[in-house]
Amino acid sequence: MSFSSEIKQELSYQLPPARHCRLAEISAILSFCSHVETGADGSESVRMHTENLAVARKYFTLLKKTFNIDMSVSVRQNRNSSGSRSFEVTSYADMSAVRHVLIQNPCCRRAFIRGAFLASGSVSDPEKSYHFEIVCPERAMAEQLSGMLESFGVEAKITLRKHSYILYVKEGSQIADILNVMEAHVGLMKFENIRILKEMRNSVNRQVNCETANLNKTVSAAVKQIEDIQYIQKTIGFEQLPENLAEIARLRLEQPGMSLKELGQMLTPAVGKSGVNHRLRKLSFIAEELRDHKEERIL
Repeated sequence: MSFSSEIKQELSYQLPPARHCRLAEISAILSFCSHVETGADGSESVRMHTENLAVARKYFTLLKKTFNIDMSVSVRQNRNSSGSRSFEVTSYADMSAVRHVLIQNPCCRRAFIRGAFLASGSVSDPEKSYHFEIVCPERAMAEQLSGMLESFGVEAKITLRKHSYILYVKEGSQIADILNVMEAHVGLMKFENIRILKEMRNSVNRQVNCETANLNKTVSAAVKQIEDIQYIQKTIGFEQLPENLAEIARLRLEQPGMSLKELGQMLTPAVGKSGVNHRLRKLSFIAEELRDHKEERIL
């Protein structure tokens, strides 16, 4: 079962205690995945179609507990490669008033967002990426949802995909807030656990990469220092150097893997890291001058 299905499964068992919240959730489901049909005798029925059993069960339960109206449920085996099933809940009552429920209370906005997600939403597996979206048939509906989410501190974006408007959120902390708004508390705990582990792994990886980069720089610098010192030794010898430079030159050749701090502690008297670095830079400068003079003689 996908993470998105797990969230819908959890939400399908929640029944708002207040009738106005149940109406808000029914209104959302009706708005996103239902249509009105007129029979040969002129009677009207509302058909809700979904491929998710949890959504069909939730819709059926909401209608039964709120209105106690007659309904029928049909199951159809889809003729595709996955062999999935689709569910259709048909209610034989006038539901037009439900579509125009006022969403004023925070609890009703939570219920409406929950119903919209059940009917037409999805959330990606947090192990792979952070992506929450609800597919809206009209821009006005997407903007209405965006305003509801904004009232809870969530900033959603809207984009056009084919003929639908997609309301989406890609930030992990914001998706966690949405799960909390919808009261998917079990899914929220799982999401947050995964998010914390991912952030810890990313932090460790960044630290390792940083330390590796610093180590590479240190090794490269040490190799260059040794090459310069060996060139000086081969061309003019250490006897031509001031004593402090000759001392650090010999020590660097003897201890190629030591850090600057460790090299400084072995000098007499001991010298700090910056002092060692200063002497090694002088040696590199001398080596470059010797190379330049050699080239001039060749020319």
